[in-house]
Amino acid sequence: MSFGGPNNPYQPPYQPPPPNPGPYGPYGPPPPPPNTGPYVPPQPYPYPNPNPYPNPYPPYVPQPRPYVPQGGLLGGLRGAEWPPLRDLLRGGRQRMHGCVWLFLLVPCTWFVVPALMVAYVFARSARVRAHRLFPPRAHRLYHDPQVTRLQKARALSAAAMTLALLIAYGKPEDFGEVQEQYLMRLMVTPPLLLLTAPVVIAVLYRWAPPHARPYMGQRMRAAGRAALWYVGAVTAIPLMAGAMMLFQQGQLAWLTVVVVVPLYWLLFFLGFATGPAVRSGFNSAEVHAALPALLTGVLVWEFAIISLAAGGPPPGPPLVSVLAFVGGPASVCAVAWWEVHRLQTRHGVRLRG
Repeated sequence: MSFGGPNNPYQPPYQPPPPNPGPYGPYGPPPPPPNTGPYVPPQPYPYPNPNPYPNPYPPYVPQPRPYVPQGGLLGGLRGAEWPPLRDLLRGGRQRMHGCVWLFLLVPCTWFVVPALMVAYVFARSARVRAHRLFPPRAHRLYHDPQVTRLQKARALSAAAMTLALLIAYGKPEDFGEVQEQYLMRLMVTPPLLLLTAPVVIAVLYRWAPPHARPYMGQRMRAAGRAALWYVGAVTAIPLMAGAMMLFQQGQLAWLTVVVVVPLYWLLFFLGFATGPAVRSGFNSAEVHAALPALLTGVLVWEFAIISLAAGGPPPGPPLVSVLAFVGGPASVCAVAWWEVHRLQTRHGVRLRG
């Protein structure tokens, strides 16, 4: 018996090839070439869960933190918003200085702590209302760094010139008059601004284009309501003080407590509202972008006339005195007019229709 060869009895019978094998032969087309380009599509993972073990660390969820003022317990109170008393105590408890704890542990000072808490609540309420009516940063509608730098430079140069005149030609009593005039300006500025602003606004409203007058009218009503708040507070304080004196002289001393609470609130309100109200001209920038500059140019001449009537001309020879009297208001008006010019050229602000 032989194995293999043509006489092998176990060899399968002969099968002829297909009649039409095609261009790729009897085994079909070849497989596609591998993808060698820059992008390779992601391949599916062969298992449904690549990490069968659960994550032992849960996902991080940020938790709200109590208010902590920056720069110490009282450092954050200079910001735009004061926190409520509860948040302030909760945030400042861990940052309180040791001397403060020593002050709180002394029994004779315990009555001061509730008074300070009540004063803080009143001050915060008055400050919120004052800054809602007179925002601290609303004195300019368009912030121009070049104008701000020039205003600071003019103010510093004016202070240097005043000091130089006092040193060169002044007398010892002139230094006291300068301080008195400064205090007088602080007291006269709010009422003088309340009298001057309506006149300047009326002139500017007359000059404004017809299509801008409805908007100016709406903003004037809002500014008028804020000014009425200020005038009402200034008027109510002496009236309440007089009522307290009458109650103490009569048999109604218990009514003094009813009057003293709103009196303290109004004092806090005026303390927080006077600075922003004077800087913004009682929200005059909301009425027209050029109103703060125009009001500054008018007020500086009014202050010069008041100072001349109250304290006389500046010290020095006649020519130096006249130049000092005219140079200060003239330089302020020049800066204000340059500010108006930049508003016209850069922001399209128009004074006339």
